[in-house]
Amino acid sequence: MTIMKRALPRRTILRGLGATVALPLLDAMVPAASALAQTAARPVHRFQAIYAPNGMAMPYWTPAAEGTGFELTPILAPLAPFRNQLLVLSGLRSSWTYVHAGASASFLTGTARGGQNETDVLASTSIDQLLARELGKDTQLASLEVSMDKAANAGQCTAGLSCAYTQTISWRSPTIPLPMENNPRAVFERLFGDSGSAAPAARRARRQQKQSILDSVNDKLRHLKLAVGAPDRAKIDEYTEAVRDVERRIQKAEEQNDVDPAFVEQPQGPPRVFEDHVQLMFDLQFLALQTDLTRVVTFMLGREQSTRSFPQIGVPNAHHPLSHHQDDPERVALMSKINTYHVELVSGYLARLRATSDGDGSLLDHMTILYGAGISNSTRHSGRNLPLLLIGGGAGRLKGGRHLRYAGDTTNANLLLTLLDKLDMPLDRLGNSTGKLDIETLSGV
Repeated sequence: MTIMKRALPRRTILRGLGATVALPLLDAMVPAASALAQTAARPVHRFQAIYAPNGMAMPYWTPAAEGTGFELTPILAPLAPFRNQLLVLSGLRSSWTYVHAGASASFLTGTARGGQNETDVLASTSIDQLLARELGKDTQLASLEVSMDKAANAGQCTAGLSCAYTQTISWRSPTIPLPMENNPRAVFERLFGDSGSAAPAARRARRQQKQSILDSVNDKLRHLKLAVGAPDRAKIDEYTEAVRDVERRIQKAEEQNDVDPAFVEQPQGPPRVFEDHVQLMFDLQFLALQTDLTRVVTFMLGREQSTRSFPQIGVPNAHHPLSHHQDDPERVALMSKINTYHVELVSGYLARLRATSDGDGSLLDHMTILYGAGISNSTRHSGRNLPLLLIGGGAGRLKGGRHLRYAGDTTNANLLLTLLDKLDMPLDRLGNSTGKLDIETLSGV
């Protein structure tokens, strides 16, 4: 890393008409060797939750052995390159086990109960939003909530309860569930669009003329590149090309959806092909984290009760009905294909995080990622033995390469309390927690 005597501010943002473009961490943002030492000692710690819907094919998920000698199961096999930063957690139970509503509603809240009908919406504040209140003080966006499914904002979706429980994992307060955005265009404009009074007209003109959001800051980019070293120039080029690539793919998806470009202020639809859509969503999350626009991200690979099918991997069955497999071995095997496919997609995202430098480590080194589901065996709507993973280096605070199994009646709220502690936001209680979870020395490892 090149150390500069005069440093650019870490929060450097290039502004143009209808655009605000944040920059990734550059060498020119590190002022001196003493600052580098401080950055290495206390790197920026980011949190992300990735949610898998409709439970898991547990025989294909749970490792047999505990400790460091566990073998990766078929569903976990795509995570082999990240084994040293992988912590498999078994034996924890859902805080609120009530069909699919309790699965997603308690995943990040640890809530012990929810509402009683479709208009009674109640949970607890989720840990991503607790973290957003603190980490968001240093970022442009406090948090980012995205999903693969369009939300149903009203009515009942499961067991007579509000759709809010199955559509989101993020709760700003016990009575305010946050919507998850599934539209790449809307997410892109939130990350890079300007919110000023002239912004809507500028965005309209730019999109109608098929211009890049970077076009309005080209002069500033050119002057910036003259002021930094060769490594930073290469990093800026790589970053701006990634932004342009995301724009091109969003535009292509909108063209394929036959959307009239005159309605540019309305969010366009996502790509028709699932793989294209999920890759765009991961790319947008990556850009948000790389540029430090936010340090808190939640992502739902699907909402609870999702009926999406996956013929591209040999599973034409609708996901939710298939998850109620009645323990039939053939249907459980099909279910495992979906679960494995989700993990494969996440693995590609992890590879990009690991390949991206962030101070004296990588983005993955400085992240805590919670991956899993709020149900284990969906046939029984079981909230016991939840399939959960912690991935990443946790900014030096997570020790991976282990499978930890918890006995008794330990709630996932204890895990959430522990994660808050690791992210420097200790609380005495969360939801129905009974104390912090030991993720350091359990089972003698």
